[in-house]
Amino acid sequence: MLIEQLIFIIVAFVLFIYVFYQLIRKNDTKYVPILAIQALGIAIDFIELYFKNEESNLTTKLIIYTLSIIIPMIILGLEELNIDILEGLKIKIAKLYFMSGNIKKAKNILIKLVTQHPENHLGHKLLGQIYEKEGGQRKAVDEYAQAIDINKHDYESYYRIANLLIDLDKKDEAADMLTNLLSKKSDYVEATIKLGDLLIEKEDFKEAANIYLEALKANPVSFDLNYNLGIVYTMLNDFQNARMYYEKAAELNTMIYNTKYSLAEIAVIYKEIEEAEEYFLQATEDEELCADAYLELAKIYLIKGDKEQAIKYANVAIQEEPKRIVQKIQKDVAFAVIISKLSIPFNLDIEDEEKKKKLTAKELMAKRHLEGMAEITKKIGYNNIKIEKREKEDNQQEKIQHKQKERE
Repeated sequence: MLIEQLIFIIVAFVLFIYVFYQLIRKNDTKYVPILAIQALGIAIDFIELYFKNEESNLTTKLIIYTLSIIIPMIILGLEELNIDILEGLKIKIAKLYFMSGNIKKAKNILIKLVTQHPENHLGHKLLGQIYEKEGGQRKAVDEYAQAIDINKHDYESYYRIANLLIDLDKKDEAADMLTNLLSKKSDYVEATIKLGDLLIEKEDFKEAANIYLEALKANPVSFDLNYNLGIVYTMLNDFQNARMYYEKAAELNTMIYNTKYSLAEIAVIYKEIEEAEEYFLQATEDEELCADAYLELAKIYLIKGDKEQAIKYANVAIQEEPKRIVQKIQKDVAFAVIISKLSIPFNLDIEDEEKKKKLTAKELMAKRHLEGMAEITKKIGYNNIKIEKREKEDNQQEKIQHKQKERE
């Protein structure tokens, strides 16, 4: 017992002195927790000796040996292998402060950490997130850049830098960063969408379509990719492809009603008014789109010659957004035949009630483009739609009869 106690004291004190020497030599406070753990273990041992003469129980001995010798030796051994668990502990503490809202404390811990250990990837990355939250975009970019230098596979930091560059109005640099990221990780959907947005803003719709199509190979069931392809093909006046991708997007997410609205306008362009009516009715479920959808339904019923139903839908549209819808009605000559029967409010100087806007700039751009193209299509005339359908049906019937004769 005495020999064992003597060996323990010698080993524990030698280890304690070694750790203290490392603290002084490296001037690194990361050794302080190790010293504290050792001191606790040694203190427990002295307390046991002071208050008890009989042999300590196994559990107490295990605690003393673990705190005084085992834990410090494991930590020092991992350090020799360049595995610093204390750095990881500091990261976790900083994250806890960050998540609890104590940004200042988290930042102080991380600044000290990356100053002492400039190769700490997570330290730079988390510090970048803190600067980003504080609005220090340039400092955040610097920290994310250092994180990437340490870990070339940190694709999230590439993406965050691109977003920050957009905020700093350095969109060309952001596009380069996103292009670089996609060359390393082509299936990064968010980066693809962001680069596509930049290209759409520059009206480079063909290139946007190319990057979406490339990303779609790895993510064929991505709603965002299919939806954005619908938008760019709309702007390219390729309504056949636009329809195909809007339909895929609508299958993947039935709650995004702008796909239904877009499909309805494309159906109008192709003079498929029954299909257009069905899609517009679905679009009325969306608060932002319902006024326009009801107005388009009124136009469809004017084409059909059902003035009563047209009046009904037009009045619902007016009720939703009086000022804007009345302005559209007054500019559209198609409504001249029913305008006197519409419930137009007496005072239109009051602004429409502000509704929560969900459509983005690119969605609104595509929406207006489709509406404009649909109006151009209407000038061609709808009077012969029924005749055209009959002719189509007759042609199909003739083909069937011709095939039957060939068989005979």
